[in-house]
Amino acid sequence: MLKLFSSSVRDQLSLRKLSVKDVRDALSLHRLISHAGISTAIETFSADGKFASRIFAPYSVYKGKAALSATPVLPKFTKMNSGGLKVDRQGSIMLRFWPAVGERKYDWEKRQLFALSATEVGSLISLGPKDSCEFFHDPSMLSSNAGQVRKSLSVKPHDNGYFISLSVVNNILKTNDRLTVPVSTAEFAVMRTAFSFALPHLMGWDRYTNQRPNNMMPEDPSKAAPRRLLDSEWDK
Repeated sequence: MLKLFSSSVRDQLSLRKLSVKDVRDALSLHRLISHAGISTAIETFSADGKFASRIFAPYSVYKGKAALSATPVLPKFTKMNSGGLKVDRQGSIMLRFWPAVGERKYDWEKRQLFALSATEVGSLISLGPKDSCEFFHDPSMLSSNAGQVRKSLSVKPHDNGYFISLSVVNNILKTNDRLTVPVSTAEFAVMRTAFSFALPHLMGWDRYTNQRPNNMMPEDPSKAAPRRLLDSEWDK
């Protein structure tokens, strides 16, 4: 914008002489407009969590046979009768896998989900170049459908990174899906760094270490930073 404005001033000067006051007023107007634009951007992403719109920032890896994305899911808080908040349910890193149906085409409707707990995130980010890990989930473990859906996530090394595979056996739907995404060393480094950054937030420790003094009212969880309504692994 400043470049355009400067060019405009030069064009005008070529036609007529501008007074010092004219130029000063024009520059003041330009600074005012620029400042207003910056202020709008700051207010849109203000520190109090009152965003003008929701933020979507998954880290995605697209490969030939399947794709993978990772998104942090923040914890849920409840009010305590004695005052303050406590973590009612810890957050997770939601992994989404979906199969390829053509070149650079993927079937989102056939996605499969796997929610990494804080401990599972710890296992993943601590992997060495030749290490592997595997996690097992039963989404219906506490219901009458226990054992009907079994999920296993494995991370195994290869020459240039890791194979991340999700296997889902659903006896209710009579399906058996296996999706594998090769993740390069660089891609895994991004995941490791991002997961490490997100880990305290999944546990609610960021809120704990930044809590207000005791003589101030705790923040209402309903006014906390808005969260995207994410798919739940337990729906699959």
